[in-house]
Amino acid sequence: MTPLKYLTGYQQEIQDQVASLLSSNKLKQVLLKRYPKAHEIRTDKALYDYTMAIKNQYLRKSQPLSKVLFDDKISLSHHALGLHSYISRVQGSKTKAKNEIRISSRLKRVPEPFLRMLVVHELAHLKEKEHNKAFYQLCCHMEGDYHQLEFDLRLLLTQIDHHENPYL
Repeated sequence: MTPLKYLTGYQQEIQDQVASLLSSNKLKQVLLKRYPKAHEIRTDKALYDYTMAIKNQYLRKSQPLSKVLFDDKISLSHHALGLHSYISRVQGSKTKAKNEIRISSRLKRVPEPFLRMLVVHELAHLKEKEHNKAFYQLCCHMEGDYHQLEFDLRLLLTQIDHHENPYL
């Protein structure tokens, strides 16, 4: 069996359990039981509205977002499913800054909690640029199950790598 690249940082016992579920073709059922259906957010406008609702609830005073969209060019070869970019431009004597969030189009067909976890992750970069303790505390403040959702998303990516996406 190919290595479980999305779970390399986890204990061997956990990796063995996931490998067992994969080999018996039961990981798909585990995911579908926990998360029965994919979200309905398919357009960039819907993603922008979804992201702004979360931002306005938790990060009202943070920097504004100029763009939120699904991006076909983001792949796992970038080791990312979402990107937050901060672009500074000098216009005359002023510096203008733009914040953009790009979410991989691979996440158009996943359960809503996974999309929310990734949006929360990218929004947290508005306040905390580095992946440090304060960053993860902010993620957990916006999404209480952040770490469990991150793990479950890794399970889904493992399922997709070895079989198929159960939400297609």
